[in-house]
Amino acid sequence: MEAERLIESGRRALAESRGALEVMAEAWQAQALARTVGSRLALLGPMELRGEARALGEIGGGCPAPDHPAVLGRGTRAAQLSGITDVRAALTGLALLLGEAGIALVSVACDTGEDGLYWQCIEAMDAADESLDRVHGLLRRLGERERDGPYGGIRGPAPSAAGS
Repeated sequence: MEAERLIESGRRALAESRGALEVMAEAWQAQALARTVGSRLALLGPMELRGEARALGEIGGGCPAPDHPAVLGRGTRAAQLSGITDVRAALTGLALLLGEAGIALVSVACDTGEDGLYWQCIEAMDAADESLDRVHGLLRRLGERERDGPYGGIRGPAPSAAGS
């Protein structure tokens, strides 16, 4: 599935999440998608983006997805990534998704009385924030590159995302 559609699907799922565990599962789905998009751009994207994209592909890679039926039953949405037709639109959508995930995680962290869940939220917020910073860096570099000429989309087999 194309990146923009996966990102929109993630945004809808996050908005429809009810309860702390569903929000956590969707936040990790968003992080897995960010890693996969980063890995794809690191392999096949414009040379100017590859370093920053590689760093995005590595954020939170050691953090396992929660033992949540929504993740365990379907796997990650990121595994369905078939291509990135419009790099700018995909990165812009990914920035929105990561920002929304961060806000949802703050809400969960503030509402939970469970120490373990609180620290999972903090870890997930850190990963989402770091990923968002990388996505913004990619968008800046892409803007610089676009001044020199347009860049098309990328296709090809999905790279395996660590921790996905």
